Amino acid sequence: MVMQIDRRSMILGGAWGIGALALPAGRALAAELIGARGFTHAVASGEPGADSMLLWTRYVPASDVESVRLDVEVAIDPDFARTVGGGTVRTGGYRDWTAKVTIDGLQPGTTYWYRFVAPDGSKSPVGRTRTLPQGDVPRFGLGVFSCSNLPYGWFNAYAHAAARDDLDLWLHVGDYIYEYGNASVRPGQGIVGRTLMPDTEILAIADYRLRYATYRADPDLQRLHQMAPIVALWDDHESANDSWEGGAQNHQADEEGDWNTRRAAAMQVYREWMPVSDEPWKAYDIGTLATLYRTESRLLARTRPADITAAASAPDADAALKAFHDGGWQDPSATMLGSTQESWLAHAFRANARTTAWQMVGMGTIIGRTVMPANVTDWLRPDANAKLVQRYRNSVRMAQNGLPMWMDRWDGYPAARSRLLRSAQAADADLIMLAGDSHNAWAYGLVEDGQPAGVEFAGQAVTSGGMEGDLRGDPTAVARGFVAANPELKWANTHQRGYMMIDISRDRVIGEWLFLDTIKARSTRIASTHRMSVERGRRVFSA
Repeated sequence: MVMQIDRRSMILGGAWGIGALALPAGRALAAELIGARGFTHAVASGEPGADSMLLWTRYVPASDVESVRLDVEVAIDPDFARTVGGGTVRTGGYRDWTAKVTIDGLQPGTTYWYRFVAPDGSKSPVGRTRTLPQGDVPRFGLGVFSCSNLPYGWFNAYAHAAARDDLDLWLHVGDYIYEYGNASVRPGQGIVGRTLMPDTEILAIADYRLRYATYRADPDLQRLHQMAPIVALWDDHESANDSWEGGAQNHQADEEGDWNTRRAAAMQVYREWMPVSDEPWKAYDIGTLATLYRTESRLLARTRPADITAAASAPDADAALKAFHDGGWQDPSATMLGSTQESWLAHAFRANARTTAWQMVGMGTIIGRTVMPANVTDWLRPDANAKLVQRYRNSVRMAQNGLPMWMDRWDGYPAARSRLLRSAQAADADLIMLAGDSHNAWAYGLVEDGQPAGVEFAGQAVTSGGMEGDLRGDPTAVARGFVAANPELKWANTHQRGYMMIDISRDRVIGEWLFLDTIKARSTRIASTHRMSVERGRRVFSA
């Protein structure tokens, strides 16, 4: 079922913004403005276990009631002739009529169909899910997504993945939504009919709810959720760009209010609208084949990135950058995960590396080291303004002084990066990092203390524009230039959209980047692919 959105109601909804907090407690703004009733956004599943699964839906009753009870049916056939379990859950306007229930007593490695039943007897669309396997597992397929900016393109990556029958689980590593308003869409780059609600940047609970309602109305995203379970984690745009524990680049307290209020709203609504538990981080065992880790690296403990702006633009930039390199950049108190999560992950590596073949960490941002190539300014588009050119020149100067081009990812927290990689080495773990955020595709051979520490498959965006927006050089030459400038980087693609497929077997993990032909029209045609693999015990990409 695709939710039908009333155009007039959506236009009215754009005028509410942060002022909607004045509505009486418990009212669901998204439902009030959109006017949809019944099962408005299909179904979803997540938090898979060997004997359990979290199921999600959203149901808005036709009558004015405080709450409703929904029943759940679980079967081993799509016609529900053989129902094997179920449950019940209550929801109301206090959680925007979203409902989540965890069903226990399921069998490992088994496909199930499920649906919700409303008090009036109406039924939700049917979802398909699959529990995690136990014991020896010959093969497991994982689809990896990131960075889905709705106005910039169609979710063709979701549509392509949902049609496959060789993937067991989705992993979304962040930027599932974006917080910006319609005014942020670059002229000529938006897609007709892909309009955000509310119209403005989202700041309050009501805003975030309506934004999720808009995204989840997309039929391809609904289909993805209906076909398989998901493990999802947030990155920054689920709250605000370049967020950290105490603020964000895209949050101005003097105009937009207290950051902690906005952060709490973003976290609450994410947990309402996504098929996720409230646990901040978690491990999932895929039999003896792999352990998959869901991490949190944005809102709970990340310290503010070191600010390199002053050093990069100083009159004697080289001296300032050297002082920055040896000082603030190396601060051991800087953290992405926080000491509690760092300790949890290190202990989990030690325990699980003995029992599962691969340790696979889902992460919002890239951990591979990346500096800007010296000749990047030769690739800039001819109409690049002076500010853009200077920014790239500053990045080149940073590289010449041993500093990364992005301070907002693990490169900006080198001591914390070393702690994570050393913990994997100490556990003798076969480490696979799975990341997004950059909008482009990368493969890194991770090195710590001169020794291999694992590999990283970093995925391209579903729709968000990448580095190619600034560059007009030949994409193949650009990719070669980045690889030549970065010893850890083994391959790159800086100009196409899509998703990753990770094929896991006991002796090898194969990562495949799938690039869609277009995101400007609905199409699942694949333009190209690229594969790389790592053999167990090697911790480097195969030749």
